[in-house]
Amino acid sequence: MILKLETQTLADEFSQLGVHPASEAIFLHKSEIVPLKLLNIRTPAANIIKQEMLACGGDCAIPAGCVVCAEERVDAILLGTQKHYARLLEKLAQMSYFGMADIKTELENILKPQPLQTILADGRTLLYDKMLVMGILNITPDSFYAGSRVPQIEQVLERAARMLEQGAAVLDIGGESTRPGSDAVSADEEQQRVVPVIKALKERYPDCVISIDTYRASTAETALGAGADIINDVTAMEGDAAMLDLVVRSQAPIILMHMRGTPKNMQQNCEYKNVVTEVAAYLVRQAKLLEERGVKKEKIIFDPGIGFAKNVQQNLQLMQGLKSLTGLGYPVLLAASRKSTIGSVLGGVPAEERLEGTIATSCQAVYAGAQMVRVHDVKENLRAIRMLEAILCPSRI
Repeated sequence: MILKLETQTLADEFSQLGVHPASEAIFLHKSEIVPLKLLNIRTPAANIIKQEMLACGGDCAIPAGCVVCAEERVDAILLGTQKHYARLLEKLAQMSYFGMADIKTELENILKPQPLQTILADGRTLLYDKMLVMGILNITPDSFYAGSRVPQIEQVLERAARMLEQGAAVLDIGGESTRPGSDAVSADEEQQRVVPVIKALKERYPDCVISIDTYRASTAETALGAGADIINDVTAMEGDAAMLDLVVRSQAPIILMHMRGTPKNMQQNCEYKNVVTEVAAYLVRQAKLLEERGVKKEKIIFDPGIGFAKNVQQNLQLMQGLKSLTGLGYPVLLAASRKSTIGSVLGGVPAEERLEGTIATSCQAVYAGAQMVRVHDVKENLRAIRMLEAILCPSRI
């Protein structure tokens, strides 16, 4: 009889088999091919890397015509184990041409990731040893899911209390709907909705972590002054040029979300050659704008923007390829709760009937190594997440 083993169980299997403890890490490194995509590298570099990967037992997929340098720059896909990549890194260390030094640095970062964390402006830290859940509180009359609308402060406080009791690590407060086709409200109206709520929440629950869902720097700054801890910007700082300066000045963490256009017209901007690659490249580019101004990675969170300038197929592709984002060295937030893609996949069910689909997306976030999910239903999602985490790693219970 022959049994097929799951990669995540191999450490236990080696231990039970009785292999020498020093050999376990060696076997684990040989157990899994890690596909890596190099973007926009110089064509001679791609040719050299292919030969080096072949020489050490791995491989590298390159475009037809690459060998004759038909294009100046190309993408390439590496196929190798940790052992193959260790040998490749040794070779790259001897090469100072064709951008090899930068490729080596990026490879080292992705192959030897550091533990991720988010440091708030007051010094408190969000740790991601287990997935965190962000609870949604919409202070709006027109959010796509009626069950998330809580226009009265007392209602907000009651719902926030339930979410915190159920295990929410962050409460996300929004004063303007960003559903597809929605109209913008004024900054004054947005602030009148959210600021009293943030103040009331901080007064009753001083230790709670609050994110302000806004693309306006003026609203974000006012909210931070009222007690908010994190800026959740659906435009990744493109909606307001002053947002970058605010993040630099305040040292508040920011969630950078991918979107094209505005909520009013974003669904007319769904043209992609490769949605996963393009979203990843965009988010890294926006993060670099902050890092060039001295903002640390511990202040930056990525959100792929499910439902924002993407059609159903593209949303599914993004969730399927979410591991491409979680390997970039920044915490990743998945916000798919009760969105229309779930309704479409499940035969057109309304937002009120999309809980099970939402839980499935949260489980995919766990599989992909994401750090946080943004949901309407904290208890149900968190229970599913903790159960899946226990199955994948029983020793962490």
